[in-house]
Amino acid sequence: MALKLNQSEFEIQRDLQKCIVCEVCVGQCSNDVHEYDKDDAAVYSESMNCVGCHRCETLCPTGAIKIKKRDAEFRENFNWSANHLKNIYKQAEAGGVILTAMGSDKPHTVYWDHILLNAAQVTNPSIDPLREPMEIKTFIGTKPSRIEIKKSGPRFKLMKKLPPQLELSTPIMFSAMSYGSISFNACNSLAAAASSFGTYYNTGEGGLHRDLYKYASNTIVQVASGRFGVDKDYLNKAAAIEIKIGQGAKPGIGGHLPGEKVTDDVSRTRMIPEGTDAISPAPHHDIYSIEDLSQLIYALKEATDYCKPVGVKVSAVHNIAPIASGIVRAGADFISIDGFRGGTGAAPQVIRDNVGIPIELALAAVDSRLREEGIRHKASIIVGGSIRSSSDVIKAIALGADAVYIATAALVAMGCHLCQKCYTGKCNWGIATQDPYLTKRLNPEIGTRRLIGLLRAWSLEVKEMLGGAGINAVESLRGNREHLRGVSLTNRELDVLGIKHAGEAW
Repeated sequence: MALKLNQSEFEIQRDLQKCIVCEVCVGQCSNDVHEYDKDDAAVYSESMNCVGCHRCETLCPTGAIKIKKRDAEFRENFNWSANHLKNIYKQAEAGGVILTAMGSDKPHTVYWDHILLNAAQVTNPSIDPLREPMEIKTFIGTKPSRIEIKKSGPRFKLMKKLPPQLELSTPIMFSAMSYGSISFNACNSLAAAASSFGTYYNTGEGGLHRDLYKYASNTIVQVASGRFGVDKDYLNKAAAIEIKIGQGAKPGIGGHLPGEKVTDDVSRTRMIPEGTDAISPAPHHDIYSIEDLSQLIYALKEATDYCKPVGVKVSAVHNIAPIASGIVRAGADFISIDGFRGGTGAAPQVIRDNVGIPIELALAAVDSRLREEGIRHKASIIVGGSIRSSSDVIKAIALGADAVYIATAALVAMGCHLCQKCYTGKCNWGIATQDPYLTKRLNPEIGTRRLIGLLRAWSLEVKEMLGGAGINAVESLRGNREHLRGVSLTNRELDVLGIKHAGEAW
């Protein structure tokens, strides 16, 4: 037997006094962790296969199973951490790139947690959102620098037609997750929830399944480097189009959907052969300059008769501010910026954890740059990359965002436990899988209901925080950084964020 230096990440603890050998854990685990032994009439567990999804622990009827993190005690060394050693053991054995999923879990500063919100007191009274109107509707798209209106009877009429806009009932949308990387039931849940709540979901780069055409008016479609599923019908079905240049979890590199996830249904939607790997090149082979990008933007507008907003999605990188300026000048109606903590189905671990910058710093830099150049009104800003709560939403808007994208939070709402093994296709919760047996575990009606519950809860909390600050409309908070203060941050970090330290007056 060959020597293996890798050790299990988790340990399965089974209470034999509680275990009734019902075999629920055996049937529910797609990673072959649990096995029933007929001779002993007992269930045994192989901890080495456990990915920490907690499916067996959650569904065990007697609570006999506990999943514990297994931290091997390596000799203490501040330079060579246990993770460094484990990764070297893995790569020495396999000779390949270490893949991972979801966003970076490294202990970099989470700036949302170092930003505090303002609250109204005496001279600026708070507003009760339960009894007074509170507007959280927002619009995504190019805005004119000024408008002209004319009184027409009891009403006022706009004298100039506005560019196409997306109308959001709440400043929260579901971010790009493609059919193939996640199951059809997950896509269906996202689409139905967005349609019901009056917001939007993004198809990602995997095309639009025909059964989701009924939600087209709440759909943002992507045009990525692989051009999967892209045709005129696809573009015209959508409410908006997003050109994907980069992704927060893997800036500068392309995507890869393994052939085992490309089922017959996925192949038809993506317009590729069944069972073949779907490779998205790192660059768009027709975009090598801002002029090239502009040409694609206007080609897409021409193809859709100039009736849909066209945006560009980029990763949060070091020079994001001038990049965003160029994108706006190229004619984009909105910019989507994805921070380095943003999730993914699969990425090289070394890229996910070491490339890009936090979304908070990128957002502040972009909003400031566009305002300085006098072009902030020409494009909306959407940000994503680990938006974890309604307070993150409010802080993002105060830093300059028009709306936010959520993806990991949406998956968690549907049952995801962040085991970070999406790329295996063995998701026990029926989300990041194309296995027909596993996919059935996510009931799309229940998934939709839970997503609507999340949107409703966060929207109510957004109203509460707006009211507490004495603001009755989300539009009035956008870019108003005087409502923010920083704690435990350096002066340089505060400068980039454009906010004062806690305790400083207006």
